[in-house]
Amino acid sequence: MTLLYEGKAKQLFMTDDDKVLRLVYKNDATAFNGEKHDVLQGKGELNNAISVLFFEVLEAEGVQTHFIKKISDTEQLVRPTRIIPIEVVVRNITAGSLARRLGWEEGKSLPEPIVEWYYKDDALGDPLVNDDHIAALGVAKTEELEEMRMRALHVNKILLDLCHKANLLLVDFKLEFGVLEDGTLLLADEVSPDTCRFWDAKTKEKLDKDIYRYGLGSLQAGYENILSRIGGVVHD
Repeated sequence: MTLLYEGKAKQLFMTDDDKVLRLVYKNDATAFNGEKHDVLQGKGELNNAISVLFFEVLEAEGVQTHFIKKISDTEQLVRPTRIIPIEVVVRNITAGSLARRLGWEEGKSLPEPIVEWYYKDDALGDPLVNDDHIAALGVAKTEELEEMRMRALHVNKILLDLCHKANLLLVDFKLEFGVLEDGTLLLADEVSPDTCRFWDAKTKEKLDKDIYRYGLGSLQAGYENILSRIGGVVHD
C-alpha cells in the first residue's frame, strides 16, 4: 500500500477505500527532537494497544476521533483528516518545559488545567505560540481553537477519571486534531505514553516516555505497567 506519511513513531498508508487509512505504530523511540533515537522491540505494539483503549474510552464518552478499529498488534484503521498544525498540550502537574520556563519545581499540582498551543514544525522545534501567533500564521480559525480547547479539557476530565481508578497521575498530555472534508473536527494522532506523562500516584515513578528520555529504565516495562493498570492486554 502507498505510504502517505512517516513520522518518528508511526506510518500512515492508503487503503483501497479513500475514506480509510492504515496507521502503523513503529518500534522507534525518539527524544529531544530526534537527537536520541533507538528501536525498542515491542514498543509499537504497546503504543497501539494503549492508544486503541484510550480512543475507545473517549469515543464511548462522546469524543469524536479518527479511530475506526484495531486490525493487528501494531495497526489500526483511521479516518483521513487534514491535520491542524497545532499541538494542544494540557497540563495538570508541573513537569517538562513548563517547570523549566517558570522555574517551578517538578510535581507542583496546578489549581486548574493549563492549556498551551505549540506550532507543529520540526525545524523550529515545535515552538510555544499564542492565539495571535496562530492567527498570523493562518493555520487555525478562532472557532477551531475554541473547539479544540473545549474538547481537550473534556478529554482531560475523562482521562483523569480513568487514571485515578488506575492509581496513575495524568501529569500532562499532547493532542492533535484533524478536520474531515465536511469540516468536522476530530481528535487524531494518538493518545499513548509517547504523548502523555503518567506517574504512579503514590511513588511518582515515571511510566511514560521520560523513562527513555532520561535513561530511567525499561520503556517497555513502563508502558506494560500502564496498559495493565487501565485494563488492557498486548495481545488480543
